[in-house]
Amino acid sequence: MEFPDLGKHCSEKTCKQLDFLPLKCDACDEVFCKEHITYNRHKCPSAYKKDVQVPVCPLCNTPIPVQKGEVPDAVVGAHIDKDCKHDSAQQKQKIFTNRCFKSGCKKREMMKLVCDQCHGNFCIKHRHPLDHACQGQARAISKAGCAALMRSLESNKMPLNCQLLQNRCKAKS
Repeated sequence: MEFPDLGKHCSEKTCKQLDFLPLKCDACDEVFCKEHITYNRHKCPSAYKKDVQVPVCPLCNTPIPVQKGEVPDAVVGAHIDKDCKHDSAQQKQKIFTNRCFKSGCKKREMMKLVCDQCHGNFCIKHRHPLDHACQGQARAISKAGCAALMRSLESNKMPLNCQLLQNRCKAKS
């Protein structure tokens, strides 16, 4: 048995689909299926009443009034050119302010790259303790260097007490 009063047909001329959960447009009050409910999909003549967007200037964060029929990008561009209250000194703020501590290096980085041992700030090229001749708590040894020293000590069966070396190598891993 069919229910002829159940559901409604989509108001879009090209669709007319019977929808059991129809959606009503809040601008033109017509019924549409889920495919045509958006303003632009059913070419809503009353969309300008509901679909109002107020662009904001990206420089001074001021809402810019846009008249019906005007392109928002053009209006914001005109605002920036004529009456934007943006402080130009603030615009020239330096980003790369973290200078490398390595003598002779003049590079600056956006973020701080602090050495764990000497607590100095270095550029990407000099960030590793071996690259900036670190004078921190202990002389820097790479993982490969630790492994090579441990192999040479074990193979030579040296009676040397290498507890300090082992601790430094374990701290690296």
